[in-house]
Amino acid sequence: MTDLVTVADAGHVRTVTLNRAEKKNALSQALAWSVIEAVDAAARDDNVWVVAITGAGDAFCAGLDLSGSEPYSPHTPLTAQLDDIGWVGQFLLAIRKRCDKPVVGGINGVAVGAGLGLAMATDVRLVAKSARLMAGYTRIGGSPDAGLTITLPQAMGYEQAMRFMMENRTANGEEAVRLGMAGEVVDDDKFAARLAAYCQELCAWSPITLRLLKRGMVKSSETNDLEQQLRYEVANIRIAFASQDAKEARTAFFEKRKPVFVGK
Repeated sequence: MTDLVTVADAGHVRTVTLNRAEKKNALSQALAWSVIEAVDAAARDDNVWVVAITGAGDAFCAGLDLSGSEPYSPHTPLTAQLDDIGWVGQFLLAIRKRCDKPVVGGINGVAVGAGLGLAMATDVRLVAKSARLMAGYTRIGGSPDAGLTITLPQAMGYEQAMRFMMENRTANGEEAVRLGMAGEVVDDDKFAARLAAYCQELCAWSPITLRLLKRGMVKSSETNDLEQQLRYEVANIRIAFASQDAKEARTAFFEKRKPVFVGK
């Protein structure tokens, strides 16, 4: 981990702050991996019950630094070469799968592209009233990454997520709450204090309870691969149609009578 993120503990709350304010916390590879490593470290620390992620200055994260940055990976060259997910996918994996503690997103300002992906990877979000949330991929001829094809439909529903990304819409804090992207909007001048207070409120509950709650929620929301699920359906219906009961059902349909099933 580098000084591109700061880590501070208050009781059982660990706050991870993206610390590149002069660039609106735009993501270099080093910053992205530093966030991932900070979340992984919090997940391993039993004294940490709740994790907060926020940005320094007036931005949460302005997305990928398109001006360029030095390549960086914590992995060996061979492992890095074989990694087909990279840091962009690791936000969601670190926060949802490897960390079973509640991770609160403190969206204190702009969150764009992969920065929005980082925000939406968190379990619950507080958003500043003046914040601006935007996917932004259509603007640069890209397609969504950082888990947004998973997290935005979960939060907003399929059509709203499609419209939000296709139309390159921008949501302020109040609209983000209305769309389901965050649970609470906070006045800018009260944001830092409210984020800290909310995380402390969560520490009033047993950390075992919170961790088990998150495990259950994540498990229930894990998505299936679309093609895999379609193949699963086809395999099942083939088995069903090959059964004696299915043949009886079709015969009874044509004979206009009630079928007699025997469970074979």
